[in-house]
Amino acid sequence: MSELPFSITLPIYWEDTDAGGVVYHANYLRFLERARSEWLRALGVGQQALKSEQDRVFAIRGMQIDFRLPARLDDLLRVQVDRVVVGRASLSFQQSILRQAPEGGALLLTATVRAACLSASRFRPSPIPEHIRRLLPAGTDNQINQPDRAGTE
Repeated sequence: MSELPFSITLPIYWEDTDAGGVVYHANYLRFLERARSEWLRALGVGQQALKSEQDRVFAIRGMQIDFRLPARLDDLLRVQVDRVVVGRASLSFQQSILRQAPEGGALLLTATVRAACLSASRFRPSPIPEHIRRLLPAGTDNQINQPDRAGTE
Protein backbone atom coordinates (compact mmCIF):
# COMPACT_ATOMS: atom_id res chain seq x y z
CA MET A 1 0.00 0.00 0.00
CA SER A 2 1.08 3.54 -0.65
CA GLU A 3 0.52 5.91 2.24
CA LEU A 4 -0.38 9.56 1.79
CA PRO A 5 1.18 11.91 1.16
CA PHE A 6 2.66 10.15 -1.84
CA SER A 7 5.32 11.97 -3.83
CA ILE A 8 7.51 11.73 -6.89
CA THR A 9 10.60 13.77 -7.66
CA LEU A 10 10.92 15.56 -10.99
CA PRO A 11 13.82 17.63 -12.30
CA ILE A 12 13.03 20.67 -14.42
CA TYR A 13 14.50 20.49 -17.91
CA TRP A 14 14.86 23.20 -20.54
CA GLU A 15 11.84 21.72 -22.40
CA ASP A 16 9.64 22.47 -19.33
CA THR A 17 10.43 26.19 -19.36
CA ASP A 18 9.83 29.31 -21.38
CA ALA A 19 12.66 31.42 -22.82
CA GLY A 20 13.30 32.93 -19.38
CA GLY A 21 13.90 29.56 -17.73
CA VAL A 22 10.58 29.61 -15.80
CA VAL A 23 8.27 26.58 -15.98
CA TYR A 24 5.43 27.18 -18.42
CA HIS A 25 2.13 27.11 -16.47
CA ALA A 26 0.51 24.26 -18.45
CA ASN A 27 3.41 21.94 -17.61
CA TYR A 28 2.32 21.86 -13.97
CA LEU A 29 -0.75 19.90 -15.14
CA ARG A 30 1.55 17.22 -16.55
CA PHE A 31 3.49 17.05 -13.29
CA LEU A 32 0.29 16.66 -11.25
CA GLU A 33 -0.94 13.93 -13.62
CA ARG A 34 2.30 12.00 -13.28
CA ALA A 35 2.02 11.98 -9.48
CA ARG A 36 -1.59 10.73 -9.59
CA SER A 37 -0.66 8.04 -12.13
CA GLU A 38 2.33 6.89 -10.08
CA TRP A 39 0.19 6.84 -6.92
CA LEU A 40 -2.29 4.53 -8.66
CA ARG A 41 0.58 2.38 -9.95
CA ALA A 42 2.01 2.15 -6.41
CA LEU A 43 -1.40 0.87 -5.28
CA GLY A 44 -1.24 -1.80 -7.97
CA VAL A 45 -3.70 -0.14 -10.33
CA GLY A 46 -2.40 -0.06 -13.89
CA GLN A 47 -4.44 2.32 -15.99
CA GLN A 48 -4.10 0.25 -19.17
CA ALA A 49 -5.30 -2.87 -17.34
CA LEU A 50 -8.12 -0.87 -15.76
CA LYS A 51 -9.26 0.12 -19.24
CA SER A 52 -8.85 -3.25 -20.94
CA GLU A 53 -10.00 -5.51 -18.08
CA GLN A 54 -12.54 -3.35 -16.22
CA ASP A 55 -13.72 -0.99 -19.02
CA ARG A 56 -12.91 1.98 -16.77
CA VAL A 57 -10.88 5.16 -17.21
CA PHE A 58 -10.44 8.25 -15.06
CA ALA A 59 -11.05 11.60 -16.75
CA ILE A 60 -10.41 15.01 -15.24
CA ARG A 61 -13.67 16.80 -14.51
CA GLY A 62 -12.38 19.90 -12.81
CA MET A 63 -9.27 21.52 -11.43
CA GLN A 64 -8.44 24.48 -9.23
CA ILE A 65 -4.82 25.59 -9.01
CA ASP A 66 -3.22 28.19 -6.76
CA PHE A 67 0.15 29.23 -8.18
CA ARG A 68 2.36 30.59 -5.42
CA LEU A 69 5.95 30.61 -6.68
CA PRO A 70 7.54 29.71 -10.03
CA ALA A 71 9.68 26.67 -10.69
CA ARG A 72 12.82 27.29 -12.72
CA LEU A 73 15.28 25.45 -14.91
CA ASP A 74 17.26 22.82 -12.95
CA ASP A 75 14.94 22.92 -9.91
CA LEU A 76 14.15 19.57 -8.35
CA LEU A 77 10.44 19.30 -7.56
CA ARG A 78 8.51 17.08 -5.19
CA VAL A 79 5.03 16.52 -6.64
CA GLN A 80 2.59 15.14 -4.09
CA VAL A 81 -0.80 13.52 -3.74
CA ASP A 82 -1.71 14.77 -0.29
CA ARG A 83 -5.31 13.65 0.19
CA VAL A 84 -7.96 11.70 -1.72
CA VAL A 85 -11.72 11.75 -1.25
CA VAL A 86 -13.58 8.89 -2.88
CA GLY A 87 -17.06 9.20 -4.31
CA ARG A 88 -19.18 6.54 -5.96
CA ALA A 89 -17.82 7.42 -9.41
CA SER A 90 -15.24 10.09 -8.60
CA LEU A 91 -11.95 10.86 -6.90
CA SER A 92 -11.04 14.27 -5.55
CA PHE A 93 -7.33 14.87 -5.01
CA GLN A 94 -5.54 17.52 -2.98
CA GLN A 95 -2.07 17.92 -4.48
CA SER A 96 0.96 20.12 -4.03
CA ILE A 97 4.26 20.85 -5.73
CA LEU A 98 7.29 21.86 -3.69
CA ARG A 99 10.79 22.91 -4.67
CA GLN A 100 13.41 20.74 -3.03
CA ALA A 101 16.47 22.62 -1.91
CA PRO A 102 19.34 22.01 0.54
CA GLU A 103 18.28 25.04 2.59
CA GLY A 104 14.65 23.86 2.71
CA GLY A 105 11.83 23.58 0.23
CA ALA A 106 9.23 26.05 -0.89
CA LEU A 107 5.58 25.43 -1.70
CA LEU A 108 5.07 26.32 -5.37
CA LEU A 109 1.44 25.41 -5.90
CA THR A 110 -1.58 23.64 -4.50
CA ALA A 111 -4.30 22.02 -6.55
CA THR A 112 -7.66 20.35 -6.15
CA VAL A 113 -8.28 17.88 -8.97
CA ARG A 114 -11.58 16.09 -9.55
CA ALA A 115 -11.56 12.93 -11.66
CA ALA A 116 -14.60 11.04 -12.86
CA CYS A 117 -14.60 7.28 -13.29
CA LEU A 118 -16.03 6.51 -16.73
CA SER A 119 -16.90 3.47 -18.75
CA ALA A 120 -14.13 3.38 -21.35
CA SER A 121 -16.44 2.06 -24.06
CA ARG A 122 -19.32 4.52 -23.50
CA PHE A 123 -17.53 7.44 -21.81
CA ARG A 124 -20.34 7.64 -19.27
CA PRO A 125 -20.00 7.79 -15.45
CA SER A 126 -19.46 4.38 -13.93
CA PRO A 127 -18.80 3.25 -10.34
CA ILE A 128 -15.22 2.90 -9.19
CA PRO A 129 -14.47 -0.83 -9.08
CA GLU A 130 -14.63 -2.27 -5.57
CA HIS A 131 -11.08 -3.68 -5.77
CA ILE A 132 -9.75 -0.11 -6.16
CA ARG A 133 -11.73 1.07 -3.13
CA ARG A 134 -10.15 -1.72 -1.05
CA LEU A 135 -6.66 -0.60 -2.12
CA LEU A 136 -6.97 2.93 -0.80
CA PRO A 137 -4.39 3.56 1.92
CA ALA A 138 -4.94 4.53 5.51
CA GLY A 139 -5.37 8.28 5.82
CA THR A 140 -7.55 8.44 2.74
CA ASP A 141 -11.02 9.85 3.16
CA ASN A 142 -12.85 6.81 1.84
CA GLN A 143 -16.37 8.15 1.92
CA ILE A 144 -19.25 8.46 -0.47
CA ASN A 145 -19.76 12.12 -1.37
CA GLN A 146 -23.29 13.43 -1.51
CA PRO A 147 -24.35 14.60 -4.99
CA ASP A 148 -24.42 18.35 -5.47
CA ARG A 149 -27.57 20.17 -6.59
CA ALA A 150 -26.88 19.32 -10.23
CA GLY A 151 -26.99 15.64 -9.29
CA THR A 152 -23.32 14.95 -9.95
CA GLU A 153 -20.50 14.04 -7.61
